[in-house]
Amino acid sequence: MKVAEPGNPARRGWLDRQGLKLVAKPYLSGAFATQRLLERLPVEKVALKDLTAGYAGGIFDGPQSRRVYLTDPEHSVPFVGSKDMLVADFSALPRLSRAEAESPSLSYMELKPMMTLISRSGFNAGRRSYVRPDMAGFWSSEHVMKVVPDQGKIQPGYLYAFLASRFGEVLVRGGIYGSAVKHISPAHVGDIRVPRFGDIVENEIHELVQGAANLRAEFQAGLEAATLDLFRAAGIEDLLDLRWHQQGRDLGFAQRGLTTTSLRALNFQPRARKILERLTSVEHATLGEVCKGGQLSRGVRFQRVDGEPGNTYSYRLVGQRQAFWLRPEGRWISKAFTADEVLAADETLLVAARGTLGENEVYGRSILVTGEWANLAYSEDFLRIRSGASKYPGAYLYALLRSEAMFRLLRACSTGGKQQDIHLDLCRTIPVPVLTQPDRDRIAETVRAAYKKRDEADRKEDLALAKLEKAVTG
Repeated sequence: MKVAEPGNPARRGWLDRQGLKLVAKPYLSGAFATQRLLERLPVEKVALKDLTAGYAGGIFDGPQSRRVYLTDPEHSVPFVGSKDMLVADFSALPRLSRAEAESPSLSYMELKPMMTLISRSGFNAGRRSYVRPDMAGFWSSEHVMKVVPDQGKIQPGYLYAFLASRFGEVLVRGGIYGSAVKHISPAHVGDIRVPRFGDIVENEIHELVQGAANLRAEFQAGLEAATLDLFRAAGIEDLLDLRWHQQGRDLGFAQRGLTTTSLRALNFQPRARKILERLTSVEHATLGEVCKGGQLSRGVRFQRVDGEPGNTYSYRLVGQRQAFWLRPEGRWISKAFTADEVLAADETLLVAARGTLGENEVYGRSILVTGEWANLAYSEDFLRIRSGASKYPGAYLYALLRSEAMFRLLRACSTGGKQQDIHLDLCRTIPVPVLTQPDRDRIAETVRAAYKKRDEADRKEDLALAKLEKAVTG
């Protein structure tokens, strides 16, 4: 149980500043200590609500509304919730009916580049994100608070950097209230005092944050280009426009030639079999053949002993949910009690291999471990795929497995009851288009270049936060 510091007790004046809310968290979270630190800074400090502009003064969430989900891109828009605003790859976002999104009650929920997003309810309450250029035309749910900077008063990147910093974090989270379901109100966020350090410092921080956002947009475009290139080169471009839900449900079908491998109907669903037949119609090798001498297995189970965050003797542990975020958060574990198998070699693919079949669940989705992410530890819930042949680089395999068609095939390999798992014997039979060596090399290099931009974006954002930290604590 966390208790107040004896030398720094909660004071009567603090209760007044919190609207007499008798909730302990603001006083224990460090919010008031941070406020006092900022108050002592010999610089101008401006309330956040005085630095924003637009609908409802520039800090707003949205109304509860019905959600009509569609799959046709012509009649829908990408839809961002409080978890989706944290992901790195937007290709699997749910899509909201365009008619609903553009209705008078929701039209103002459209995202615009350089906004700051704050998740305002639930498990993820208080997390922040910056709207990248490629998010223009996305819509957000009522669980995402928008902060629209007045660019005549403050640089958007600097405002985001302050809210994303450790100072902004405790101030934002200090306004969280509720028991079972956490919430943040725009009124509480609007009173946050933002220190001003002059044009030189703020412009420099803004350029770093905006540069990171641009690189992340290029990362997304690079991945999509690599997948498109692969399917075009293989002559199966039709699989990119799958229209899975428009094909009807898999009802009343017969399957012959069954073996003891599986008797589950899901493993033989006609829609997945059509994808399989299309892939086998071109020159291919099986995933099992490609991974011979490499790895195609689940991760190892291991004891989790907590370690010091950021310590050289600790690993940051990444689970299925956070593997798809821009930056992982959470638990650190001690290296001394952890086997090396928790790490993933460069260009290993990790597939979320445990979960349920919900359309918006990560189960069946894949990531590529490369660059800075090769230093992280990963839970046993991932299926690990590592090529055993240099002519099939992991980056090439990722361009294939990140596609909607392969996502559906991986889910068709499911086994289990409520909690699904991936049947390895079925997974080994998945076809991998061969192509020519120059084609494979070109596609792999496109993916690698995209991930280098992602790592560079992370470095730019870290540098922006370091500059802000120096300005505050200087």
